[in-house]
Amino acid sequence: MIIKQLELLNFRNYEELHLDFDRGTNILYGDNAQGKTNILEAIFMSATTKSHKGSKDREVIRFGNDEAHIRSIIERDHAEYKLDMHLRKSKTKGLAIDGQKLKKAADYVGHLNAVFFSPEDLAIVKNGPSERRRFLDLELCQLDETYLYNLSRFNRLIVQRNKMLKEMYDHPEYRPLLDVQDDQMITYGTQIIKAREEFIGNLCRILEPIHEKLTGGRENLKIFYEPNVSADDYESKLKKAKDRDLFLKQTSVGPQKDDFSFIVKAATGSDAIDIRKFGSQGQQRTASLSLKLSEIEIVKQAKKENPVLLLDDVLSELDSNRQNYLLDTIGDIQTIITCTGYDEFVNHRFEINKLFRVVNGTVTSEN
Repeated sequence: MIIKQLELLNFRNYEELHLDFDRGTNILYGDNAQGKTNILEAIFMSATTKSHKGSKDREVIRFGNDEAHIRSIIERDHAEYKLDMHLRKSKTKGLAIDGQKLKKAADYVGHLNAVFFSPEDLAIVKNGPSERRRFLDLELCQLDETYLYNLSRFNRLIVQRNKMLKEMYDHPEYRPLLDVQDDQMITYGTQIIKAREEFIGNLCRILEPIHEKLTGGRENLKIFYEPNVSADDYESKLKKAKDRDLFLKQTSVGPQKDDFSFIVKAATGSDAIDIRKFGSQGQQRTASLSLKLSEIEIVKQAKKENPVLLLDDVLSELDSNRQNYLLDTIGDIQTIITCTGYDEFVNHRFEINKLFRVVNGTVTSEN
């Protein structure tokens, strides 16, 4: 799987841009705040329909404009597809593949799989649960269109339920509607919990040997799903919490509260610790790197092909051993890397297939 071309119109700081990528290693270099990350963001949105930053559609449209376009040509299974995303400030986004408009995001997501790795990802272990849930959701949505459908429906219902809880004091007649809504939430939420549980189990099996190699055999890392409520207990606990939710005016039970833990045990036999709370910065960064490398492998196994790897100025954040491991992992994966200067890559073992200079929203190919 590769991305061959990218076209942007009124996206972030780009009025108009056309790029042709090599199927190997592509370097985007230039000073900070010139637009390098915006290109990676556009590619990631082509894959997932969402910004890696969590930005809303209206926030990525170029200042002074009401619409933006992201168009990409990808190659997978020896066939080409044209992906088109139309972003609008006041309407939902429009999606099309090969000129055919799509009604559902589930029909679009999954044609291009991308793994985005930025310095912020190195803090995913020590950051809050919402970022770890976001990691889960972004990956599962790329791999499983049913999960995307269930999550979309569930998120919509949560917003509606919380709004209804706030209005219930003045409108007690909404109570029967709340019961109907809860039944729908239980249906979608239960499927989300089951999918996350399976995904974390698969991810842990992939992650363990990667982390062992990264630490030279000194540490064993396991990740554990921490559901706010189990699939079997969701219905009873949601109904039991209804009076509390009415008092709090928000939903207190469900997969919107999930998390997962990182448990490290040293090879010397010391006690296991949850490095979210008690790990050193080095342990947390290494675990985050293991997590992102595992993401690459899980896409390979699920899709039987490589994802596109997007590295946003991340190599400068890693020591030489972790750099080497990451570069060994890349192998034959199409990789698009941003950096402030390409000299730092000259002595590395991979070949730079295409080099782009980015200056204030203008991109120039230098080879």
